Amino acid sequence: MTGRDLLTKERRTADGPAGPLLDRVLGGIERAGNKLPHPVLLFVFLLLLLGVVSTLLHWAGATVTVPGTSDTLEVRGLFTGEGVRWLLENFIPNFTGFPSLGTVLLMMAAVGVAEQTGLLESTVRISIGRAPRALVPYLVAFVAAQGHMMSDVAILIIPPLAALVFKGCGRNPIAGLIGGFACVCAGYAAGFTVGALDALYVGITEKAAQVLPGGEDAPTHILVNYFFTASASVVLALIGGFLISRVLEPRMPAPVESTTPESADEDGTKSSQDTGPTADGGYRATLEVTATERRGLRWAGAVVLAYAAVVVGFWLLPGSPLRGEGGALVPSPVLDGVVPLLFVAFLLAGVVYGRVVGAVRRADDVPRMMAESITGMSAYIVLILVIAQVIGVFTWSNVGTLLAVEGASLLESAGLTGFWGLVVFVLLVCVLNLFVTSGSALWSLVAPVFVPAFLLLGMEPAVTQAAFRIGDSATQMITPLNPYVFLMLTILRRYEPDAKLGTVLSRLAVFVVPFLVAWLAVLALFYGLDLPLGPGAPITTAG
Repeated sequence: MTGRDLLTKERRTADGPAGPLLDRVLGGIERAGNKLPHPVLLFVFLLLLLGVVSTLLHWAGATVTVPGTSDTLEVRGLFTGEGVRWLLENFIPNFTGFPSLGTVLLMMAAVGVAEQTGLLESTVRISIGRAPRALVPYLVAFVAAQGHMMSDVAILIIPPLAALVFKGCGRNPIAGLIGGFACVCAGYAAGFTVGALDALYVGITEKAAQVLPGGEDAPTHILVNYFFTASASVVLALIGGFLISRVLEPRMPAPVESTTPESADEDGTKSSQDTGPTADGGYRATLEVTATERRGLRWAGAVVLAYAAVVVGFWLLPGSPLRGEGGALVPSPVLDGVVPLLFVAFLLAGVVYGRVVGAVRRADDVPRMMAESITGMSAYIVLILVIAQVIGVFTWSNVGTLLAVEGASLLESAGLTGFWGLVVFVLLVCVLNLFVTSGSALWSLVAPVFVPAFLLLGMEPAVTQAAFRIGDSATQMITPLNPYVFLMLTILRRYEPDAKLGTVLSRLAVFVVPFLVAWLAVLALFYGLDLPLGPGAPITTAG
């Protein structure tokens, strides 16, 4: 039975007669979400709808004036002669010029080498494998909060490893599994690390800001939320560790020893197989880090540290070409070129580690790994093809500007012009995230309206993106449309055979409100003190 078949089976098993209110609510969310089309088709429908709306507004003579300017913009219709010509001439430039396309593919190529050589997994294992018993929940939460660097692979690796760590130190592995999963989901918007997800989001943010005239001047780069997300990861680790240790673990049942093939040999002894996917769609985990892997980690770390020292040294050097205008450190070519700098760092680390452990035996292995990583992004490329057209039409037709001005006016009339406007946006994203689980798809839907709307209210795109990431991370762990929830149910049944979907979701729900409140508290701190969210990324606009 394949992993896909098993997940389908788990969905059928989790369904059943209407029970408690929670079951009915979750069932309703799943049924509603299942009626949504594929994300690509969703954006095709949105493109058609946008074409109809823009054309009707054009025929009605709709215009919009951006506050602070004297220019009146006319809404242009896509389904007019001018619109058809524009689309034919700009279809390919819309796609190839989409900011995150090259950035994401570049990052995935390098991170893919680090992942396929085993560097990232070994780093996680050595980070949490020898922790003191009392600190285990907090360390698991902290490591999980950095997991977005590994993309979805983090969900396959960290929760099973967390369960093993808990079991190894005499704690309940169920708490480690559930807590690890919750903190990985929350960590998709946090962490000291940078990954392809950061590149993807900032690319969408950049295009959305360009909906407004002058929006292209707003600061947008891959580190635009770095100070905020790094700070939040510490807070989430402390709260996550506390919830795992004091709230979740005391309420967990005693685990049943697993007898699945991946955890026991035929004679009943524990298997020593390496980590890796199992035939049932789960994940086999081990905490062992071999001497060769340790040596590989040391060499990779030394090379990356040396590389970072060289880059920082040249950056700080007076008169360096890596400094900005007038010798400024921010903005500077280092920030503008942070993606290629990170590309080299991940590539160096992956290649050095791979050479030491034997995962990279020939020079040809490196481009092969990079190509395989890019191949895995094919679905993303197809999605971006359509998203780029939608955002392009939003900008060209001036419908995006019209919606942004009207949205900003609505928020202003309701008195939601500052922090509380961001809170309302976060709550909206929390609800939408229950039905549209793809973060990039959801951000592509809301960014063209809310990024320019908040810009008109005096807030930079960086803070709108930060608010979105809060809402996106808070509820994705409890939506039945998240396929990894069912994967966690599969793994949980090794320790708790009678567990059901409601069992998993009710335990994950423990984390939602505390994480959301913590996120908002960190955002309030940055907003109240007017701290930059990242290098050269203020919260409010200069004007």
